[in-house]
Amino acid sequence: MKQKLTLEEKLAKRKLTRPPHLLYWLLGYIWKFVFTRRLHVSYKYNIRLKDFKGPYFVISNHASRVDYLYTGAAFLPHRLNYVAGYNEFFRSHLALIFHLFQVVPKRNFTTDINTIKQISRIIKKKGKIIVFPEGMSSISGSNQPCAIGTGKLIKHFGIPVLMTHISGGYLTNTKYCLDERAGKVNVEISSLFTSEDIKNMSEEEIQSKIDCVIHHDDYEWNKTARVRFDGHGEMAKNLHTLLYWCPRCHHELTMEGNGNAITCKHCGNGAYLNEYYDLIPNDGESVIPETPVKWFDLERENAYKVVSQPDFVLEEKVRLGTLLPYDTLKNLKTSELVGEGVLRLDPTGMTYTGTKYGKPFTFHMNPETLPTFGMCTDTSFITTYHNYEYYEFYPERPVAIKWLHYAEELHRIKGGKWKNFPNVPFYQEK
Repeated sequence: MKQKLTLEEKLAKRKLTRPPHLLYWLLGYIWKFVFTRRLHVSYKYNIRLKDFKGPYFVISNHASRVDYLYTGAAFLPHRLNYVAGYNEFFRSHLALIFHLFQVVPKRNFTTDINTIKQISRIIKKKGKIIVFPEGMSSISGSNQPCAIGTGKLIKHFGIPVLMTHISGGYLTNTKYCLDERAGKVNVEISSLFTSEDIKNMSEEEIQSKIDCVIHHDDYEWNKTARVRFDGHGEMAKNLHTLLYWCPRCHHELTMEGNGNAITCKHCGNGAYLNEYYDLIPNDGESVIPETPVKWFDLERENAYKVVSQPDFVLEEKVRLGTLLPYDTLKNLKTSELVGEGVLRLDPTGMTYTGTKYGKPFTFHMNPETLPTFGMCTDTSFITTYHNYEYYEFYPERPVAIKWLHYAEELHRIKGGKWKNFPNVPFYQEK
């Protein structure tokens, strides 16, 4: 009897091609009509799409979890093959559409040779590939640097690169709250590299240029744009999962975001978040950073100082999730809970010690192999790959962002390849 293939084996055996004409155009134009009207999306073209006949890459900043809507509509009638997180192919509401639209799977923040093979196959058929080089949608409202290897990918294929720059996407769909907040989204389409440009540039120069051109801060953008976003009276809902540290008393996990307000339960420090995403301090005694991104960056600076100490330890009780071997995940789940234990981060790296499917289970990752954690939906849990297997960690407390900061800064301190943007002040202060 023929042995049943796992979902992983089925994905590995697929030979991707370009998306089907009629289905892509039908759904693409329907989505464009619905979402551009509902979310007030506008497009600015600095190029003529009809001038680009052959294969090309599209690079975009990754503002939110619905960027495929903004970017796909921008390039119609051209059909794009998207590169998406490998774990997303195991979710039932995405599996069919990913299959039909020939989406390329990629294990984020780790080497994935099959991804390169699939991209190569599509380019040979004169397809067009879109990549979000940050590896996941914006966490804070601003960018992280591109994932390691982005410049190498572009250099290897040498085809023209176009780009989209999305403004307002994060403020419409934040990472800390899954509620949609209609306001305005601007999408600008430009040319980034010609084939000749790529020939004359190194991998490092390409990667640095991409970091520069996709850099964006939605909160800074809206200081000038002054777009009102409809938060339904809950602009600060779950904001404490992102901003967990009090800038006045310096206590952690004491912030609480409810309605339009975020307040420290320890000292009363707080602010009001209005429809423009302005942080307005409660009173003259409140200590509040200018924007949520600047607050987020202060948390990172604190994390850097802590992990610079030779004896630091971070521990948290977590539940362990992973992907199903044969079935897709239902009800919008991102994993199946299969165990529980303790997650530990110290100068040697990250260690999980606990259970998996009712049996003792442990694994360790060196700092150099853990550049960051994934956050595929919101800021309530973290994800990673170990030996190509996907794991999710659900902490008992809202500490996911703290773990993200600590892991990233430990990776950098220990000589990891994924660096932050240059000229970050607290790196120079040491």
